[in-house]
Amino acid sequence: MRSEPGPVQIVNVCKEDHSFELDTEALAKILLAPEVRDKHVVVLSVAGAFRKGKSFLLDFMIRYMYRKGEENWLGHDDEPLTGFSWRGGSEPETTGIQLWSEVFLVQKRDGTEVAVVLMDTQGAFDDQSTVKDCATIFALSTMTSSIQLYNLSQNIQEDDLQQLQLFTEYGRLAMDEIFLKPFQSLMFLIRDWSFPYEYTYGFKGGDQFLNKRLQVKEAQHEELQTVREHIHSCFTSISCFLLPHPGLKVATSPTFHGQLCDVAPEFKEQLKSLIPKLLHPDRLAEKEINGNKVTCRGLLEFFKAYIKIYQGEDLPQPKTMLMATAEANNLAAVATAKDQYYKNMEKVCGGDLPYVAPDSLEEKHHFFFREARHTFSSTKKMGGQEFCDRYQTQLEQELGEMWQSFSKHNESKNLFSAFRTPAVLFVLVCFLYVLSGVLLFIGLSTFALVCDCTLGVVMMSMLTWAFIRYSGRYRTVGGAIDQAAGVVLEQATVVLNKSRGPSPGDQKKSR
Repeated sequence: MRSEPGPVQIVNVCKEDHSFELDTEALAKILLAPEVRDKHVVVLSVAGAFRKGKSFLLDFMIRYMYRKGEENWLGHDDEPLTGFSWRGGSEPETTGIQLWSEVFLVQKRDGTEVAVVLMDTQGAFDDQSTVKDCATIFALSTMTSSIQLYNLSQNIQEDDLQQLQLFTEYGRLAMDEIFLKPFQSLMFLIRDWSFPYEYTYGFKGGDQFLNKRLQVKEAQHEELQTVREHIHSCFTSISCFLLPHPGLKVATSPTFHGQLCDVAPEFKEQLKSLIPKLLHPDRLAEKEINGNKVTCRGLLEFFKAYIKIYQGEDLPQPKTMLMATAEANNLAAVATAKDQYYKNMEKVCGGDLPYVAPDSLEEKHHFFFREARHTFSSTKKMGGQEFCDRYQTQLEQELGEMWQSFSKHNESKNLFSAFRTPAVLFVLVCFLYVLSGVLLFIGLSTFALVCDCTLGVVMMSMLTWAFIRYSGRYRTVGGAIDQAAGVVLEQATVVLNKSRGPSPGDQKKSR
């Protein structure tokens, strides 16, 4: 692939239309290398908000993997830090998802070798990424990793847990997991921890702190309980590590390039504790999907499958909390207005109430329609006028559909409408019977025979219609008979109106 190992972009984000593209060829070159493609894979990913030092941390992991046999694997004081691209400042550096081009082979205690893949992800919530971008990147990295580091600054805040809930739920939607927890190991990595007097640096203090943060209590609000229960239900194991601040030079100096001489001593000490434990052969969890361990070759196929899901339109659009609240708020107003319209119309023509004249019913409909629309518009809603107008249009469409339903229900109560078809057919039978007799009397036996045949067809139609109404079967045929009877009645009405000539009122109008 290249003369020296380095970061490889495998998922690209198109900033114009916020779409995602998998570089299958680049990923295949990493995962299908002959020495690793059939090995079980361990994928370690780091995700979290942008500009929080994810790439910086991964580069120390890369250094450890190359020097893990050495005592001083952290390096010399003046040695610059290389690996995944990183820099100081406020602007984001990593985009999409990157893998380190070299897959590390690690021998476990039982003698088996596993392939370790290091993954770097785009930071969430920068000024160019939508909620969908952030959710998709986080979900993809969590779905494909066996160890996910959730990189946070200073503390675990409630919004951090809510974002984790959103991202993991978005990932779970794309998976077929039903009985097993969908994801594997989650580790909260709390950077710049400032309260070592409460909880000490490292795994011990981190786990104590995490247990308190994720504890579900009866006194908690239901929303807070749900978030914590969701996180526990998503991961097979959850841990936490508290990491101190790396020092002012690391955070503020534009000339800092990773030299250890500028890094705070306590930060270096905790790195020596974190990374060897995290990458210890006994702690490396192979990637599993549906309880089956995945090889590098299999991981490539899962990447292809998952990216197709996120390229499609099957998944719902993840929204900001404001948008989700505004949508729920408007939908609740729509439901209230519809319920009001339905109850009012039920009082007029619902249930066992008698038939209402169509003109009177339509007048009631227009009045209740305006009332429902006023109820919707007078309800306080979030999202702005343009956003709310979309839901008002939706309300009007749904009220129109309800009106059609009430109108048809009322029409079904009309006795003439109910017996229109048999009445038309009965009159047609009588007319054809009389006409056949007249034609036979005057000697037109051929025409009389045609009338008799037609009479037989009409009688069969009447019997068929009665059977369909009684049994409820062959409703398509019954509908065709109703339609034909309607056409006959309509044509007969037109002929009768013409035979009467113009009405006195029409004659006055013509003058």
